[in-house]
Amino acid sequence: MRKKILVGILLLTVFATVLHTLWNKPTPLKHGMIDDVGHLLPTKIDRVVKGKEVEQLKKIVIDAKKQGKTVSIAGQRHSQGGHTYYKDGVVIDLKTFNKVEKVDPVHKTVIVQSGATWGDIQKAINPYNLALKVTQSQEIFSVGGSLSVNAHGRDIRNHSLASTVNWFTLLTPTGKVIKVSRTENKELFPYVLGGYGLFGVILEVELQLTNNELYQVETKTMEYDKYPAYFKKNVLENKNASMHIARISVAPDSFFDKVYAINYMETSRKMSDSDKELKEDHSAFLPKLALGMSRTSDIGKDLFWQLQYSFIHSLNGSYETRNNVMRSESKFMEFDDRQDTQVLQEFFVPVDEFVSYIDDVREYLQYEHDFNLLNITIRYVEKDNETVMNYAKDDMFAFVVLIQHGKDKDSVHKASEVIQKWTDLTIKHRGSYYLPYYPYQTKQQMQSAYPRTEDFFNKKKEFDPNRVFMNTFYENYGE
Repeated sequence: MRKKILVGILLLTVFATVLHTLWNKPTPLKHGMIDDVGHLLPTKIDRVVKGKEVEQLKKIVIDAKKQGKTVSIAGQRHSQGGHTYYKDGVVIDLKTFNKVEKVDPVHKTVIVQSGATWGDIQKAINPYNLALKVTQSQEIFSVGGSLSVNAHGRDIRNHSLASTVNWFTLLTPTGKVIKVSRTENKELFPYVLGGYGLFGVILEVELQLTNNELYQVETKTMEYDKYPAYFKKNVLENKNASMHIARISVAPDSFFDKVYAINYMETSRKMSDSDKELKEDHSAFLPKLALGMSRTSDIGKDLFWQLQYSFIHSLNGSYETRNNVMRSESKFMEFDDRQDTQVLQEFFVPVDEFVSYIDDVREYLQYEHDFNLLNITIRYVEKDNETVMNYAKDDMFAFVVLIQHGKDKDSVHKASEVIQKWTDLTIKHRGSYYLPYYPYQTKQQMQSAYPRTEDFFNKKKEFDPNRVFMNTFYENYGE
Protein backbone atom coordinates (compact mmCIF):
# COMPACT_ATOMS: atom_id res chain seq x y z
CA MET A 1 0.00 0.00 0.00
CA ARG A 2 2.81 2.42 0.95
CA LYS A 3 4.55 1.70 -2.35
CA LYS A 4 1.36 2.50 -4.29
CA ILE A 5 0.96 5.78 -2.43
CA LEU A 6 4.56 6.78 -3.21
CA VAL A 7 4.12 5.89 -6.89
CA GLY A 8 0.91 7.91 -6.98
CA ILE A 9 2.61 10.94 -5.43
CA LEU A 10 5.45 10.58 -7.89
CA LEU A 11 3.09 10.44 -10.88
CA LEU A 12 1.17 13.46 -9.66
CA THR A 13 4.44 15.37 -9.23
CA VAL A 14 5.49 14.45 -12.78
CA PHE A 15 2.10 15.56 -14.13
CA ALA A 16 2.21 18.86 -12.24
CA THR A 17 5.79 19.50 -13.42
CA VAL A 18 4.97 18.93 -17.08
CA LEU A 19 1.76 20.99 -16.87
CA HIS A 20 3.54 23.87 -15.16
CA THR A 21 6.24 23.87 -17.83
CA LEU A 22 3.74 23.94 -20.69
CA TRP A 23 1.55 26.70 -19.26
CA ASN A 24 4.19 29.07 -17.91
CA LYS A 25 6.20 30.01 -20.97
CA PRO A 26 7.47 33.59 -20.64
CA THR A 27 6.08 36.38 -22.79
CA PRO A 28 8.51 37.84 -25.36
CA LEU A 29 10.26 41.13 -24.59
CA LYS A 30 8.86 44.28 -26.16
CA HIS A 31 10.71 45.83 -29.08
CA GLY A 32 13.76 47.81 -27.95
CA MET A 33 14.13 45.85 -24.70
CA ILE A 34 16.93 43.49 -23.70
CA ASP A 35 17.73 41.22 -20.77
CA ASP A 36 19.96 38.27 -19.85
CA VAL A 37 19.39 34.69 -18.76
CA GLY A 38 18.18 35.79 -15.33
CA HIS A 39 15.28 37.78 -16.83
CA LEU A 40 15.21 40.06 -13.79
CA LEU A 41 16.59 43.27 -15.31
CA PRO A 42 14.81 43.95 -18.62
CA THR A 43 16.07 47.28 -19.93
CA LYS A 44 15.23 49.62 -22.80
CA ILE A 45 18.27 50.24 -24.97
CA ASP A 46 19.03 52.35 -28.02
CA ARG A 47 20.09 49.53 -30.34
CA VAL A 48 22.05 46.30 -30.75
CA VAL A 49 24.87 46.26 -33.31
CA LYS A 50 26.45 43.02 -34.47
CA GLY A 51 30.25 43.13 -34.33
CA LYS A 52 31.93 42.00 -37.53
CA GLU A 53 35.42 43.50 -37.88
CA VAL A 54 37.77 45.80 -35.98
CA GLU A 55 37.31 48.99 -38.03
CA GLN A 56 33.54 48.69 -37.70
CA LEU A 57 33.83 48.25 -33.93
CA LYS A 58 36.10 51.30 -33.67
CA LYS A 59 33.52 53.37 -35.55
CA ILE A 60 30.71 52.17 -33.28
CA VAL A 61 32.61 53.35 -30.19
CA ILE A 62 33.68 56.68 -31.71
CA ASP A 63 30.17 57.43 -33.02
CA ALA A 64 28.52 56.50 -29.73
CA LYS A 65 30.89 58.80 -27.86
CA LYS A 66 30.08 61.70 -30.23
CA GLN A 67 26.35 61.06 -29.82
CA GLY A 68 26.59 60.91 -26.03
CA LYS A 69 25.60 57.24 -26.02
CA THR A 70 27.09 54.59 -23.80
CA VAL A 71 28.47 51.29 -25.09
CA SER A 72 27.98 47.86 -23.53
CA ILE A 73 29.48 44.56 -24.68
CA ALA A 74 27.56 41.30 -25.01
CA GLY A 75 28.54 37.75 -25.90
CA GLN A 76 26.30 34.84 -24.96
CA ARG A 77 24.71 36.97 -22.18
CA HIS A 78 25.01 34.35 -19.44
CA SER A 79 25.84 36.92 -16.79
CA GLN A 80 22.80 37.84 -14.73
CA GLY A 81 23.36 41.31 -13.34
CA GLY A 82 22.98 43.63 -16.31
CA HIS A 83 26.69 43.41 -17.16
CA THR A 84 26.00 43.35 -20.91
CA TYR A 85 23.70 46.36 -21.36
CA TYR A 86 22.73 49.79 -20.04
CA LYS A 87 19.61 51.92 -20.34
CA ASP A 88 19.33 53.80 -23.64
CA GLY A 89 22.79 52.61 -24.64
CA VAL A 90 24.34 50.84 -27.62
CA VAL A 91 24.99 47.12 -27.19
CA ILE A 92 27.73 45.51 -29.28
CA ASP A 93 26.81 41.88 -29.91
CA LEU A 94 30.10 40.03 -30.41
CA LYS A 95 28.66 36.62 -31.29
CA THR A 96 29.47 37.36 -34.94
CA PHE A 97 33.06 38.40 -34.09
CA ASN A 98 34.10 34.81 -33.56
CA LYS A 99 37.01 33.65 -35.71
CA VAL A 100 39.63 31.23 -34.44
CA GLU A 101 42.54 32.94 -36.18
CA LYS A 102 45.59 30.81 -35.46
CA VAL A 103 46.41 27.53 -33.74
CA ASP A 104 50.12 27.08 -32.95
CA PRO A 105 50.67 23.39 -32.09
CA VAL A 106 54.40 23.95 -31.46
CA HIS A 107 54.05 26.66 -28.84
CA LYS A 108 50.62 25.38 -27.77
CA THR A 109 48.74 28.64 -28.18
CA VAL A 110 45.62 29.85 -29.96
CA ILE A 111 44.67 33.35 -31.15
CA VAL A 112 40.94 33.94 -31.25
CA GLN A 113 38.40 36.74 -31.57
CA SER A 114 36.52 37.42 -28.35
CA GLY A 115 33.04 36.50 -29.60
CA ALA A 116 34.07 32.88 -30.21
CA THR A 117 32.85 30.28 -27.75
CA TRP A 118 35.02 27.68 -26.05
CA GLY A 119 33.29 25.16 -28.29
CA ASP A 120 34.56 27.03 -31.37
CA ILE A 121 38.09 26.81 -30.01
CA GLN A 122 37.78 23.13 -29.12
CA LYS A 123 36.72 22.28 -32.67
CA ALA A 124 39.84 24.06 -33.97
CA ILE A 125 42.38 22.62 -31.52
CA ASN A 126 41.06 19.09 -31.01
CA PRO A 127 42.61 17.82 -34.30
CA TYR A 128 46.02 18.87 -32.93
CA ASN A 129 45.37 16.92 -29.72
CA LEU A 130 45.38 20.19 -27.78
CA ALA A 131 43.03 21.39 -25.04
CA LEU A 132 42.29 24.49 -23.00
CA LYS A 133 44.06 24.93 -19.68
CA VAL A 134 41.17 26.66 -17.91
CA THR A 135 37.54 27.19 -18.77
CA GLN A 136 34.10 26.63 -17.29
CA SER A 137 32.53 23.16 -17.22
CA GLN A 138 30.56 23.93 -20.39
CA GLU A 139 31.78 25.12 -23.79
CA ILE A 140 28.81 27.45 -24.43
CA PHE A 141 30.35 30.68 -23.05
CA SER A 142 32.12 33.34 -25.11
CA VAL A 143 35.84 33.95 -24.69
CA GLY A 144 35.42 37.68 -24.11
CA GLY A 145 32.69 37.21 -21.53
CA SER A 146 34.73 34.56 -19.72
CA LEU A 147 37.79 36.83 -19.62
CA SER A 148 35.65 39.70 -18.34
CA VAL A 149 34.56 37.61 -15.35
CA ASN A 150 37.92 35.78 -15.04
CA ALA A 151 36.25 32.38 -15.11
CA HIS A 152 37.46 29.15 -13.53
CA GLY A 153 36.51 25.50 -13.85
CA ARG A 154 37.36 21.90 -12.98
CA ASP A 155 41.13 22.08 -13.52
CA ILE A 156 43.04 21.98 -10.21
CA ARG A 157 46.58 22.53 -11.51
CA ASN A 158 46.15 25.97 -13.10
CA HIS A 159 44.82 29.18 -11.63
CA SER A 160 41.88 31.17 -12.97
CA LEU A 161 41.47 31.94 -16.67
CA ALA A 162 43.63 35.09 -16.48
CA SER A 163 46.70 32.95 -15.80
CA THR A 164 46.41 31.36 -19.28
CA VAL A 165 46.32 34.69 -21.19
CA ASN A 166 49.50 35.75 -23.02
CA TRP A 167 48.11 38.98 -24.46
CA PHE A 168 44.94 40.60 -25.75
CA THR A 169 44.04 43.63 -27.84
CA LEU A 170 41.68 46.21 -26.35
CA LEU A 171 39.44 48.76 -28.05
CA THR A 172 39.64 51.68 -25.65
CA PRO A 173 37.08 54.44 -24.88
CA THR A 174 38.88 56.77 -27.35
CA GLY A 175 38.49 54.31 -30.22
CA LYS A 176 42.15 53.30 -30.19
CA VAL A 177 43.27 49.65 -30.26
CA ILE A 178 46.13 48.73 -27.95
CA LYS A 179 47.90 45.49 -27.05
CA VAL A 180 47.88 44.48 -23.39
CA SER A 181 50.12 41.85 -21.79
CA ARG A 182 52.24 41.35 -18.71
CA THR A 183 54.91 43.54 -20.32
CA GLU A 184 52.99 45.86 -22.68
CA ASN A 185 50.44 48.30 -21.22
CA LYS A 186 50.82 45.98 -18.25
CA GLU A 187 49.04 48.30 -15.82
CA LEU A 188 45.73 47.45 -17.55
CA PHE A 189 46.18 43.67 -17.51
CA PRO A 190 44.86 43.06 -13.96
CA TYR A 191 41.95 45.48 -14.39
CA VAL A 192 40.57 44.35 -17.76
CA LEU A 193 40.69 40.62 -16.91
CA GLY A 194 37.87 40.30 -14.42
CA GLY A 195 36.90 43.88 -15.35
CA TYR A 196 33.29 43.17 -16.41
CA GLY A 197 33.54 45.04 -19.72
CA LEU A 198 34.14 48.44 -18.12
CA PHE A 199 37.49 49.30 -19.73
CA GLY A 200 36.81 48.52 -23.38
CA VAL A 201 36.19 45.77 -25.90
CA ILE A 202 38.53 42.79 -25.76
CA LEU A 203 39.09 42.06 -29.46
CA GLU A 204 41.64 39.28 -29.85
CA VAL A 205 43.41 37.15 -27.29
CA GLU A 206 46.25 34.64 -27.28
CA LEU A 207 45.63 31.78 -24.87
CA GLN A 208 47.97 29.08 -23.62
CA LEU A 209 46.96 25.50 -24.39
CA THR A 210 47.90 22.10 -23.06
CA ASN A 211 47.68 18.50 -24.23
CA ASN A 212 44.28 16.87 -24.66
CA GLU A 213 44.87 14.06 -22.18
CA LEU A 214 42.72 11.01 -21.54
CA TYR A 215 41.46 10.66 -17.97
CA GLN A 216 39.93 7.81 -16.03
CA VAL A 217 36.93 8.88 -13.99
CA GLU A 218 37.00 8.11 -10.26
CA THR A 219 33.99 8.72 -8.01
CA LYS A 220 33.53 8.73 -4.25
CA THR A 221 30.70 9.50 -1.80
CA MET A 222 31.34 10.63 1.77
CA GLU A 223 30.08 12.61 4.74
CA TYR A 224 30.63 16.34 4.28
CA ASP A 225 33.16 16.63 7.11
CA LYS A 226 35.39 14.00 5.49
CA TYR A 227 35.59 15.88 2.20
CA PRO A 228 38.43 18.39 2.93
CA ALA A 229 40.84 15.66 4.10
CA TYR A 230 39.79 13.42 1.20
CA PHE A 231 40.36 16.23 -1.29
CA LYS A 232 43.78 17.10 0.11
CA LYS A 233 45.08 13.52 0.20
CA ASN A 234 43.37 11.87 -2.77
CA VAL A 235 43.15 14.80 -5.15
CA LEU A 236 45.43 17.75 -4.45
CA GLU A 237 48.43 15.67 -3.32
CA ASN A 238 47.86 13.00 -5.96
CA LYS A 239 49.96 13.94 -8.99
CA ASN A 240 47.70 11.83 -11.24
CA ALA A 241 44.63 13.93 -10.42
CA SER A 242 44.14 16.65 -13.03
CA MET A 243 40.53 17.80 -12.68
CA HIS A 244 37.85 17.60 -10.01
CA ILE A 245 34.27 18.54 -9.21
CA ALA A 246 31.99 17.68 -6.29
CA ARG A 247 28.40 18.19 -5.21
CA ILE A 248 26.91 18.59 -1.77
CA SER A 249 23.36 17.44 -1.16
CA VAL A 250 20.52 19.95 -0.91
CA ALA A 251 17.94 17.16 -0.62
CA PRO A 252 15.94 17.30 2.66
CA ASP A 253 16.93 13.74 3.69
CA SER A 254 20.66 14.57 3.53
CA PHE A 255 20.72 18.36 3.60
CA PHE A 256 24.37 19.58 3.50
CA ASP A 257 25.48 16.21 4.92
CA LYS A 258 26.56 14.17 1.89
CA VAL A 259 29.16 14.95 -0.77
CA TYR A 260 30.03 13.06 -3.91
CA ALA A 261 33.27 13.74 -5.76
CA ILE A 262 34.35 13.13 -9.35
CA ASN A 263 38.07 13.01 -10.10
CA TYR A 264 39.71 12.89 -13.50
CA MET A 265 42.89 10.85 -13.21
CA GLU A 266 45.74 10.50 -15.67
CA THR A 267 45.86 7.05 -17.23
CA SER A 268 48.30 4.99 -19.27
CA ARG A 269 45.51 3.76 -21.56
CA LYS A 270 46.01 4.91 -25.14
CA MET A 271 43.43 7.35 -26.48
CA SER A 272 41.26 5.83 -29.21
CA ASP A 273 39.74 7.66 -32.17
CA SER A 274 36.31 7.46 -30.56
CA ASP A 275 37.73 8.96 -27.35
CA LYS A 276 39.00 11.96 -29.33
CA GLU A 277 35.59 12.84 -30.78
CA LEU A 278 34.03 15.91 -29.21
CA LYS A 279 30.78 14.96 -27.51
CA GLU A 280 27.59 16.86 -28.18
CA ASP A 281 25.02 17.86 -25.58
CA HIS A 282 22.14 15.40 -25.88
CA SER A 283 20.75 16.05 -22.42
CA ALA A 284 18.09 13.45 -21.77
CA PHE A 285 14.44 14.12 -21.01
CA LEU A 286 14.67 12.33 -17.64
CA PRO A 287 17.38 14.60 -16.09
CA LYS A 288 15.37 17.67 -17.13
CA LEU A 289 12.21 16.13 -15.70
CA ALA A 290 13.98 15.16 -12.45
CA LEU A 291 15.37 18.68 -12.06
CA GLY A 292 11.91 20.04 -12.81
CA MET A 293 10.42 17.87 -10.07
CA SER A 294 13.06 19.10 -7.62
CA ARG A 295 11.85 22.64 -8.25
CA THR A 296 8.40 21.91 -6.86
CA SER A 297 8.72 19.44 -3.97
CA ASP A 298 10.97 17.94 -1.31
CA ILE A 299 10.21 14.50 -2.72
CA GLY A 300 11.50 15.76 -6.06
CA LYS A 301 14.69 17.05 -4.44
CA ASP A 302 15.35 13.70 -2.75
CA LEU A 303 14.70 11.88 -6.02
CA PHE A 304 16.97 14.22 -7.99
CA TRP A 305 19.82 13.63 -5.53
CA GLN A 306 19.36 9.86 -5.78
CA LEU A 307 19.38 10.03 -9.56
CA GLN A 308 22.52 12.16 -9.51
CA TYR A 309 24.13 9.71 -7.07
CA SER A 310 23.33 6.71 -9.28
CA PHE A 311 24.44 8.43 -12.47
CA ILE A 312 27.73 9.67 -11.02
CA HIS A 313 28.70 6.25 -9.71
CA SER A 314 27.85 4.70 -13.08
CA LEU A 315 30.72 6.81 -14.46
CA ASN A 316 33.30 5.25 -12.14
CA GLY A 317 36.06 3.65 -14.19
CA SER A 318 35.00 5.25 -17.47
CA TYR A 319 37.28 7.39 -19.64
CA GLU A 320 36.95 10.94 -20.91
CA THR A 321 39.27 13.39 -22.65
CA ARG A 322 40.15 16.77 -21.21
CA ASN A 323 38.24 18.53 -23.99
CA ASN A 324 35.11 16.53 -23.25
CA VAL A 325 35.32 17.13 -19.49
CA MET A 326 35.03 20.80 -20.47
CA ARG A 327 31.85 20.07 -22.51
CA SER A 328 29.53 19.08 -19.68
CA GLU A 329 25.80 18.82 -20.44
CA SER A 330 23.83 21.99 -19.80
CA LYS A 331 20.64 21.83 -21.89
CA PHE A 332 18.74 19.96 -19.18
CA MET A 333 19.29 22.97 -16.90
CA GLU A 334 17.71 25.50 -19.27
CA PHE A 335 14.72 27.20 -17.68
CA ASP A 336 12.15 29.62 -19.12
CA ASP A 337 9.19 30.49 -16.95
CA ARG A 338 6.70 33.33 -16.82
CA GLN A 339 6.61 33.60 -13.04
CA ASP A 340 9.96 32.29 -11.79
CA THR A 341 13.63 32.74 -12.57
CA GLN A 342 16.59 30.43 -12.15
CA VAL A 343 19.69 32.24 -10.89
CA LEU A 344 23.22 31.45 -9.84
CA GLN A 345 25.29 32.60 -6.92
CA GLU A 346 28.84 31.54 -6.16
CA PHE A 347 30.64 31.69 -2.84
CA PHE A 348 34.34 31.11 -2.12
CA VAL A 349 35.83 30.11 1.23
CA PRO A 350 39.37 29.00 2.17
CA VAL A 351 39.86 25.24 2.12
CA ASP A 352 40.39 25.04 5.88
CA GLU A 353 37.04 26.77 6.52
CA PHE A 354 34.96 24.16 4.67
CA VAL A 355 33.44 22.22 7.59
CA SER A 356 32.64 25.15 9.86
CA TYR A 357 31.26 27.10 6.89
CA ILE A 358 28.94 24.27 5.86
CA ASP A 359 27.75 23.93 9.46
CA ASP A 360 26.92 27.64 9.65
CA VAL A 361 25.16 27.74 6.27
CA ARG A 362 23.14 24.60 7.06
CA GLU A 363 22.12 26.02 10.42
CA TYR A 364 20.83 29.16 8.73
CA LEU A 365 19.18 27.67 5.63
CA GLN A 366 17.32 24.86 7.38
CA TYR A 367 14.83 27.47 8.66
CA GLU A 368 14.43 29.23 5.29
CA HIS A 369 11.77 26.85 4.02
CA ASP A 370 10.66 29.10 1.15
CA PHE A 371 14.17 29.44 -0.27
CA ASN A 372 14.23 27.09 -3.26
CA LEU A 373 17.79 25.76 -3.39
CA LEU A 374 18.23 23.35 -6.32
CA ASN A 375 21.89 22.39 -6.54
CA ILE A 376 25.40 23.15 -5.27
CA THR A 377 28.58 22.11 -7.03
CA ILE A 378 32.01 22.44 -5.47
CA ARG A 379 35.21 23.36 -7.28
CA TYR A 380 38.75 24.16 -6.19
CA VAL A 381 40.39 27.48 -7.11
CA GLU A 382 44.02 28.32 -6.46
CA LYS A 383 45.01 31.66 -4.95
CA ASP A 384 44.99 34.48 -7.51
CA ASN A 385 47.56 37.27 -7.22
CA GLU A 386 47.13 38.55 -10.77
CA THR A 387 43.80 40.38 -11.00
CA VAL A 388 42.54 43.35 -9.00
CA MET A 389 39.00 41.99 -8.48
CA ASN A 390 40.18 38.53 -7.52
CA TYR A 391 37.75 36.25 -5.73
CA ALA A 392 40.41 33.77 -4.58
CA LYS A 393 42.62 35.49 -2.04
CA ASP A 394 43.64 32.07 -0.76
CA ASP A 395 43.30 28.51 -2.04
CA MET A 396 39.51 28.28 -2.06
CA PHE A 397 36.58 25.94 -2.44
CA ALA A 398 33.97 27.49 -4.73
CA PHE A 399 30.28 26.74 -4.15
CA VAL A 400 28.22 27.25 -7.31
CA VAL A 401 24.62 27.61 -6.14
CA LEU A 402 21.52 27.17 -8.30
CA ILE A 403 18.41 28.92 -6.94
CA GLN A 404 14.85 29.43 -8.13
CA HIS A 405 12.57 32.25 -7.00
CA GLY A 406 9.75 34.41 -8.30
CA LYS A 407 10.25 37.41 -10.55
CA ASP A 408 7.87 39.62 -8.58
CA LYS A 409 9.24 42.35 -6.32
CA ASP A 410 8.43 40.58 -3.04
CA SER A 411 10.10 37.33 -4.14
CA VAL A 412 13.25 39.14 -5.27
CA HIS A 413 13.35 41.03 -1.97
CA LYS A 414 13.02 37.81 0.05
CA ALA A 415 15.72 36.09 -2.01
CA SER A 416 17.96 39.12 -1.48
CA GLU A 417 17.56 38.88 2.30
CA VAL A 418 18.58 35.22 2.33
CA ILE A 419 21.49 35.69 -0.08
CA GLN A 420 22.77 38.71 1.81
CA LYS A 421 22.77 36.70 5.03
CA TRP A 422 24.54 33.85 3.24
CA THR A 423 27.07 36.38 1.96
CA ASP A 424 27.65 37.65 5.52
CA LEU A 425 28.37 34.09 6.64
CA THR A 426 30.79 33.70 3.73
CA ILE A 427 32.66 36.89 4.61
CA LYS A 428 32.77 35.78 8.25
CA HIS A 429 34.66 32.70 7.07
CA ARG A 430 37.20 34.86 5.18
CA GLY A 431 35.44 34.23 1.91
CA SER A 432 34.10 36.14 -1.07
CA TYR A 433 31.41 35.82 -3.72
CA TYR A 434 31.33 36.02 -7.52
CA LEU A 435 30.26 39.24 -9.25
CA PRO A 436 28.67 38.17 -12.60
CA TYR A 437 25.24 37.58 -11.08
CA TYR A 438 22.17 39.53 -9.98
CA PRO A 439 23.01 42.38 -7.54
CA TYR A 440 21.59 40.87 -4.36
CA GLN A 441 24.60 41.96 -2.30
CA THR A 442 25.07 45.43 -0.86
CA LYS A 443 27.90 47.82 -1.71
CA GLN A 444 29.34 47.24 1.75
CA GLN A 445 29.40 43.49 1.20
CA MET A 446 31.18 44.00 -2.12
CA GLN A 447 33.81 46.15 -0.45
CA SER A 448 34.30 43.57 2.30
CA ALA A 449 34.67 40.71 -0.18
CA TYR A 450 36.78 42.75 -2.60
CA PRO A 451 39.13 45.07 -0.66
CA ARG A 452 40.36 46.70 -3.91
CA THR A 453 36.87 47.74 -5.03
CA GLU A 454 37.63 51.45 -4.66
CA ASP A 455 40.89 51.07 -6.56
CA PHE A 456 39.07 49.22 -9.35
CA PHE A 457 36.34 51.82 -9.82
CA ASN A 458 38.83 54.71 -9.56
CA LYS A 459 40.86 53.14 -12.36
CA LYS A 460 37.68 52.86 -14.42
CA LYS A 461 36.94 56.57 -13.92
CA GLU A 462 40.53 57.51 -14.75
CA PHE A 463 40.67 55.38 -17.92
CA ASP A 464 37.13 56.14 -19.09
CA PRO A 465 36.23 59.57 -17.65
CA ASN A 466 33.37 60.07 -20.13
CA ARG A 467 31.68 56.79 -19.14
CA VAL A 468 31.75 55.47 -22.70
CA PHE A 469 31.63 51.86 -21.51
CA MET A 470 28.73 51.36 -19.14
CA ASN A 471 26.54 48.60 -17.78
CA THR A 472 23.96 48.12 -15.06
CA PHE A 473 26.50 46.42 -12.80
CA TYR A 474 28.61 49.61 -12.73
CA GLU A 475 25.56 51.76 -12.06
CA ASN A 476 24.64 49.57 -9.07
CA TYR A 477 28.07 49.34 -7.46
CA GLY A 478 30.47 51.88 -8.97
CA GLU A 479 28.52 55.13 -8.83
